[in-house]
Amino acid sequence: MKTNKDIITVTSPLLPDLDEFNEMLRKIWDNKWITNNGEFHQRFEAALCEYLKVPYISVFTNGTLPLITALQALNISGEVITTPYSFVATTHSLWWNGIKPVFVDIDPATGGIDPERIEAAITPRTTAIMPVHVYGKPCRTREIQDIADKYGLRVIYDAAHAFGIEVDGKSILTEGDMSTLSFHATKVFNTVEGGALVVHDAKTKQRIDYLKNFGFAGETEVVAPGINGKMDELRAAYGLLNLRQVDACIEARRQVAIRYREALRPVNGINFWDDMPGVRHNYSYFPIFVDSEEYGMTRDELFMKLRENGILARRYFYPLISDFSTYRGLPSATRENLPNATRMADTVLCLPIHHLLAEADLARIINLIVK
Repeated sequence: MKTNKDIITVTSPLLPDLDEFNEMLRKIWDNKWITNNGEFHQRFEAALCEYLKVPYISVFTNGTLPLITALQALNISGEVITTPYSFVATTHSLWWNGIKPVFVDIDPATGGIDPERIEAAITPRTTAIMPVHVYGKPCRTREIQDIADKYGLRVIYDAAHAFGIEVDGKSILTEGDMSTLSFHATKVFNTVEGGALVVHDAKTKQRIDYLKNFGFAGETEVVAPGINGKMDELRAAYGLLNLRQVDACIEARRQVAIRYREALRPVNGINFWDDMPGVRHNYSYFPIFVDSEEYGMTRDELFMKLRENGILARRYFYPLISDFSTYRGLPSATRENLPNATRMADTVLCLPIHHLLAEADLARIINLIVK
């Protein structure tokens, strides 16, 4: 019987120092202002803009509401081209806005939507593209933007995995019309639950802030049918503290990734991605892809072997969004239309990676994979 101490989880939340957090809580208690754009909320947004190298950001109570709000703010309707290889919130945000998702296959080199397949999916009803930076690996943003410009389409990036990602010193979050983030507890950077929407100008930022607060533009004026997506003061303070230590956390994750690559590179049938040139990665996930013929074991057999030994790896993302009952009836949801995404979903296994993973834990994981 495995005890909790024997279990190795796929991730571990980055937690602020409890004494420092209690100091901030005392300030919040003294202020008696616990939500509605308080001091810590404002400080947190400013600190995020500086850290992430973005012009404007609006923080939310979770990572799904920014997706829903982005679509509302840009008046997106009709059809949106997106990827089946993501967490379900990506496509759910379209469904909640009455938009038809159109699935396009992925580029196996990045896990993101394949720009070479986008044009064939465009119809007169297409209004936007919603790509995902899978595992924090940047999409082919230039090609996607070229297509969007050619056809007059909006681009909203689901950047839930892309906190702090930069390409040649530029934040990946500045691509497209908007980018969304998740600050869920499983992410590299978290506020327990939370998220954000990155935009390019003050006017759009103001509209987003209205939309996430029921549409209120003042005490008695409602300018849009908004929702309640505001982040409270407690989580904003928590986020401010985590910003102080996120770089050290990312570096610890990088060292885990280096250890995995060194140990697993010689293993036939275990494939993985190396870092991309010019990219500042955040090492949010470490996916491997299991070739059962070469490895002598299927992905699911390895998954169960690890689980039986107290290692909670994740088949992430499996199944594809297009395989779920809500979406499998769509014409674009067939596996024949999505061969690369299907292959990746059927072979992927995300290994444990986080800032608290000890060498003994890593050795245990690696030994079981190497056999």
